[in-house]
Amino acid sequence: MSAPYPLRTPFDERPFLAIWEVTQACDLVCAHCRACATAERDPTELRTDEGKALLSELARMKVPLVVLTGGDPAKRPDLEELVAHGTREGLSMAVTPSGTPLMTRERIAALAAAGMRRLAVSVDGHDEATHDAFRGVPGSFRESMRILHIAAELGIPAQVNTSVGPHNAIWLAEMARLVGEVGAVLWSVFFVVPTGRATGLYGLTASGVEALLGELERLGRKVTFDIKTTAAPHYRRVQMTAHSRPTGVHHEVDEQGLVKGPRGINDGCGFVFVSHRGDIFPSGFLPLPAGNVRSDDLASVYRHHPLFVRLRDADALEGKCGACPFRRVCGGSRARAFAATGDPMASDPSCVYIPKGWGGEEVWS
Repeated sequence: MSAPYPLRTPFDERPFLAIWEVTQACDLVCAHCRACATAERDPTELRTDEGKALLSELARMKVPLVVLTGGDPAKRPDLEELVAHGTREGLSMAVTPSGTPLMTRERIAALAAAGMRRLAVSVDGHDEATHDAFRGVPGSFRESMRILHIAAELGIPAQVNTSVGPHNAIWLAEMARLVGEVGAVLWSVFFVVPTGRATGLYGLTASGVEALLGELERLGRKVTFDIKTTAAPHYRRVQMTAHSRPTGVHHEVDEQGLVKGPRGINDGCGFVFVSHRGDIFPSGFLPLPAGNVRSDDLASVYRHHPLFVRLRDADALEGKCGACPFRRVCGGSRARAFAATGDPMASDPSCVYIPKGWGGEEVWS
């Protein structure tokens, strides 16, 4: 692909995070599953040699972090081989297995020996009943906790992923205690996007999202691990404004009146997703393909495809996201905007913030 657009920032050159969905096969039946996973592997998923070629390309792009996800990566017998290849290429490799018996202690140890730098496991409730109801298989909570405890015993840095919604929103503090008890280094909180099986399910109102982001910010000042959000980039606004009023951080703006701060990772901005069949997406929650690694150069697609270029242009945002002074540090969830309107550049409906002059007075959280 040609290069008609200038590369202006590090995120224009390469993503910070690349996620490869190595398979859509999984033994769980989660109600929110983006992939609509099935029990059997797709015969058209990327072969081992194609996967290695993808990892080598990511290494040439100097992508800092690569995550092998699914479905359940443990359904692939070549998982250790892929991790070892990525490690030899200089990539920092992470794996996100499902909470099933497939991820044995022996396999976790083998992945660590292959160079896996982090193991991320989903825990979607503070107790067995809440988690298992969400994941659709009895015993999943116990399996997830077993995997996390093994990781701790083997000295493997662990991450807990939690999809937050009406099923568990009132238990955030209890969830934070659980994350601390298993010794995780990061709690990644997913705000469900209505795509895949999640269409129409587990939605939160914008005010509900704002309340949860505020609670996460308060918890973040107390816990020993980091907290990040997925599909809720306005968490950055909440963090920046938590300790100040309009006389504080809001006056740290550039000549255009935009709040200063490092650019946040967002769909297509510092982030790229490759499906099990090799399709290239801005994220797993934004189902707009921009190419396929079997026929297209991933670096060129990420750097120059009009979809990716537009998603990285904060000035191309529309609606109140386009008028927002936080648009370069937040940008709103492009995946949720697309799910709600069909336009990835539209306003994120999960954000309550009202920019100055947009239908009323400015609202500082």
